[in-house]
Amino acid sequence: MVIIILSSLTALLTLWYVFVVLYLRTGWIALPDHFSSDLPPAIHISIIIAARNEEAKLGNTISDLLAQDYPKELLEIIVVDDHSTDRTSEIISSYADRGVILIKLNEDKPLNSYKKKAISEAIRISTGELIVTTDADCRMGTKWLTTIANYYQQHNLKMISSPVAFFEERNDFERMQTLEFLYLIGLGAATIGHKMPSTCNGANLAYRRDVFYEVKGFQGIDDLASGDDELLLHKVASRYPAGIGFCKSAEAAVYTHAKPDLKAFIQQRKRWASKSTKYKNKSIVALGVSIWLFNVLIIINTILGFFNPVYFLLSAGSLFMKFSAELAFLIPMCRFARRQPLLWYQPFLTIIHIFYFVYIGIAGNSGKYNWKDRMVR
Repeated sequence: MVIIILSSLTALLTLWYVFVVLYLRTGWIALPDHFSSDLPPAIHISIIIAARNEEAKLGNTISDLLAQDYPKELLEIIVVDDHSTDRTSEIISSYADRGVILIKLNEDKPLNSYKKKAISEAIRISTGELIVTTDADCRMGTKWLTTIANYYQQHNLKMISSPVAFFEERNDFERMQTLEFLYLIGLGAATIGHKMPSTCNGANLAYRRDVFYEVKGFQGIDDLASGDDELLLHKVASRYPAGIGFCKSAEAAVYTHAKPDLKAFIQQRKRWASKSTKYKNKSIVALGVSIWLFNVLIIINTILGFFNPVYFLLSAGSLFMKFSAELAFLIPMCRFARRQPLLWYQPFLTIIHIFYFVYIGIAGNSGKYNWKDRMVR
């Protein structure tokens, strides 16, 4: 009886997972590649960065922003120093003669979401029609902003998500992170392709300033440290379901580094997972729970296989289907990013992902995590 129940449930969840991944693959394929038109730049843009203890990389990021080929008279750069204890403010100030605006966050009362506060303060003094956020450790090409602005002018959207990728990997651990992160970025883009936006990344996100205030900014989601990207996306999507776009262009991508060790990686993913408790769209939550259960079943079947080989067959079947569906999704993603050699890591990632996903699903929603040398929830 137990075998019948578990085999039926395993088959059901396996088929469901395969269907979801392949369905999302069609969402990615449905997104048209963006090719910049001859429209002259006409949008006033405010780039916003919230920085905390980023002296090692912030200078490179600001230099990349200043090197953008976007008209300088249509661009302002605002960097918020979030209580840094290093030379972050000094580095920002050194670019003042080139128009970079420094805001020093000076909160006398503890907050759980300093980043949302930093972004809100920057938006408050901004003058741009379009707000573009990125992170203090990101790099971008000279056509990054022009590409996003052109996409905005062509489609007149309320919010635009754009590609984020890891680069300059030093070892296999970081290369596997790159592949997994491509998968995550692809899933977010795919849901936008299917007109049901679920996720994005604040390292490369643009939205209209007036829309930010129209949805009351981060009000209602400011009790959570993370979520300045996804939770804001959900607020905008609830009001403008067709107003979200994904700029599918390599020139619109920003690049950052994978986490150097397992501890930092786990802390990052716990932070990302913590946002799921605030999702208003419960169908997204239900989808996440069903995928979590699918991975749990693979582990359970593997353990039971030591007592009855039939369960090994169930586990192996689910694992093969999982690998095949994910590979089918990742092939076009890696082709887009020109990182096809990373696909050799997929067999290992398929197995590791099971245990990581189950653990993060619990840990990310049941405790605190460390972010920027702060313990938050």
